This record gives sequence, C-alpha cells and structure tokens, in this order.
Amino acid sequence: MELSNDMGMEMNTTMRVSPTLIAVNQILALSSMELQQLIKEEIDQNPALELNEKPTCNTCGEVLHGSYCANCQKRPDAAQTEANISDFSGYRDYDDYTMGYGGSTSYNDDEEFDPMTLVAAEAGMMERLLSDLYASIPRQQRDIADYLMGSLDQRGFLSTTTAAIARAIEVDEAEVESVLIQLQRLGPPGVGARDVRECLLLQLDYIAELATDQETTHPALNPIVRQIVSEYLTELGEHKYGYIAQRLGISNEAVAEARDIIKESLAPFPVIDAADIQSWGSRSKAQYVQPDVIIRDDEGKLQVEVIESQRFFLRINPLYGQLSGELRSPSRGFSDDEKKHIQQYVSRARMFMSNINQRRETMAKIARCLLECQDGFIRHGVRSLKPLTRAQVAEMTSLHESTVSRATAGKFVMLPNRQVIPFSDFFTASLSTRDVIKEIVTKEMHSGKPLTDREIVVRLKREGIRVARRTVAKYRSQMGILPSTLR
Repeated sequence: MELSNDMGMEMNTTMRVSPTLIAVNQILALSSMELQQLIKEEIDQNPALELNEKPTCNTCGEVLHGSYCANCQKRPDAAQTEANISDFSGYRDYDDYTMGYGGSTSYNDDEEFDPMTLVAAEAGMMERLLSDLYASIPRQQRDIADYLMGSLDQRGFLSTTTAAIARAIEVDEAEVESVLIQLQRLGPPGVGARDVRECLLLQLDYIAELATDQETTHPALNPIVRQIVSEYLTELGEHKYGYIAQRLGISNEAVAEARDIIKESLAPFPVIDAADIQSWGSRSKAQYVQPDVIIRDDEGKLQVEVIESQRFFLRINPLYGQLSGELRSPSRGFSDDEKKHIQQYVSRARMFMSNINQRRETMAKIARCLLECQDGFIRHGVRSLKPLTRAQVAEMTSLHESTVSRATAGKFVMLPNRQVIPFSDFFTASLSTRDVIKEIVTKEMHSGKPLTDREIVVRLKREGIRVARRTVAKYRSQMGILPSTLR
C-alpha cells in the first residue's frame, strides 16, 4: 500500500537540554556564597539530605580528629574548636550513603592549608556592581543583568538598546528596563545611560536623592538646570544662549549661570577619573570576596585546590539510606506512598550532591588548564601573561565555551603570593601592556619630562609591544593616569 503525498511521514530530529544539565549549569554559575545559600535551602526542603558538621582547626582549617589537628600537630583549646564548627566546613568523598566534595584534591596530613584563605582581596568594579545587582533582582532576571553588564562600554554607557537585549535573550522589554533601572540606581551616577543627556539626568537624580537624605541644598537642583539638560542640551553645546533664554522666558545671565552649574556639578560620562573607577559598582564601600580556588607552590610544583572541598560535608540521612536499601524487601511492607517518598527524596539528594561534585571537578579542570597555559603569569606576574581566550580553554579541556564562562564568572583565585584575583585576569592580555605603561610613566617622574602617548608608543615598541597611540590613551585613562600636559 502506498501513502499519498499528503499522508507522507517525515522524521525530524530535535535537541533538548536535559533537566540534569540545566541544574549542573545553574550550580556552576553560582558564587561561593550563593552555593552555601542553595545548600541550606536544599537541606531545609529535603529530609533525606543532611549536613555532617565537623569541627575544624582554628589555625589551618583542617578537619579535627577528636580535638587533634594532624596538620598543625597540636591541640586547639575547646573554645577554639567549638568556634570553628560552622554550617559549611568541608566535603568528603561519598560512598553508598555519603556524597560530597573531596577525593584526590582534599588535603592530607602533609599538605599545608594557607590561613590566608580567610583573607580576600577587594572585588573589582564590575564584579561589585554585578554582585549588588544580583542581590536586588529576582534570580530569573540574572541573565538580563549579565547581558546589561556585558553591554556597558569603557565609559559606562549602555552600548545597545533595551529592545535589542530583549530580542537577544527572548524576554519582555519591560523586564530589561526594570533591571536597567536597578543598575542605574546602584552604580556610579550616570552608569547605564544611553546618551549624555540621560547620563546628566541620572546625576541630577542622584544629587537630589543625596540632598534629601542629608537635608541640604545644591545649586544643581535649580529647576532651570534640569529643564535645559532635558530639552536644550544640544543648543547649550552650540552656545545658543539667547535662543534658550527666549524659549524659557529667562535672562541670558540665568542661562550662563545654569551652564556653569552643569560644568561644575555634572560629568559627561559615568566614569571620568581614577576615584570614580575605584568606587565603581557601589555607592558604598565595597565588601571583600573569598577565593574559590587556591593555587599553591609545593616545592616548585603548582597545585590547585577548590576551596569548597574543605568547606562542606553532605551526606544521605542514615535512616533514609537504610530505608532505601530495604525497599525491595517484602518483609517491610512499605505502602506505595512511602516507597514514592523515600525514592523521591533519596534520588533528589544523590542528584544534588552529584551536581555539586560536578561543579568542583569542572572548576578544578579549568584551573589546572590555566596552570599549564599561564605558569609564567602565576609565578612572575602580569609581564608574563600570555594571550588566552575562554574558547581556547574550552577546546583544551573538552568543555563548551559557555561552561568555561559560567565556571569562571564572578569567581576568584588566590595565587601563591597570596594575591586574590578574578578568573577574568587570566584572559585579559592587556594587563601586561598596562603594567609596562605604568612603569614607563613612573620612571618619567624621575626625569622630570612627561612623555606623550606617542612617545610611550615608541618606548613600548622597544619592549616588543606594538600598540596604537589611541590604545595607549585608553589604557592610560583606565589606570587613572593623566595626559602628559597635566602630569
């Protein structure tokens, strides 16, 4: 029997992302603090999962055997021991009923735990702003926040439209606008603006908010200033003071006064000098971050440790583990509801711990790849930094590029010299060039003759670094170094 054309059958193949892969990627993208919060929430919701609390040494962080620390070879007093029993102190290998972090990367008795893991460097400007933004929006809007942050140019302007962002990540434009408003509220005054006019208006809003909080006044709060910025900024730039005065029904002197206020109180860009760059990301003093990965120098050999392997101990609740093993025993006589309850929660707990273990393995794999590619940078500093992309790391580790991005975004590494840096520094080849420029400018102070950007280009060429003059100007501006005429 033949099928007619209109009754023909066609087979299509489509790819679907499994729920397990989605869960792994979501956990991989979390910061250390977010992971701790997620574990707490999961323990509250799943009776088959529990935290196995163990005391740790106050000096080195090693798990104690009774009250004895094999690493320090001394007995901390009882008060110190009790003070170091935290909600999340470490992970260990898992067997039939116990899962978690640990394995080949956990410390043995001969390894040294660096107490400086408790100290952290100040987060970078972009990391601080993204962290503040994450805290002020729902979790489901974080993709929007990531896209917005990635769309900010060097000056802090938004380089695309909210409509384009909405289309790119397939969300409603109103959601993008709401996250943008939060970004503009949290960042330096004017950040996230789409043009100079919006940048100035955002700064006026900030001045008004500050004046209200401090119960003070400010010249920029003059209504004429806002009206000129809103409606006649182009004409003001063209010095059409008479036209503006006529349209607003004020004198030329009032327009000139408003112009002076704008020049003195407002800036055309959100980030214009080193002080602004240092305070980027929050209008308050930045908090500190804890490293996610530590790179150690063990007798000349670099080693990687994912810190979470020493922070958390998770396991299947022993009772649920026992019941799970007895499900097939006819003598127990479990009801269908009881079987469903035990299977559901035990499977969920094992899957959760497996996903977290996958996160650790992925981060360790990427970190070991960075050791091989950036050995000189880790040992000797930014002058030895090699050009490296996330795509190259993905190829070398057989991971997807998006996986590498998730595993490194918002996470930090402690180097053997105890400096804590963001993972992104391993992929920023311009750091070495900036360091050379900084050294050249520092040396010029002794000669008393400031070098122009073009002269710096010549000096860089002698060092084997070929960059354009405008690139030198950009890097110099980013480091807060004034032009030669002002140095």
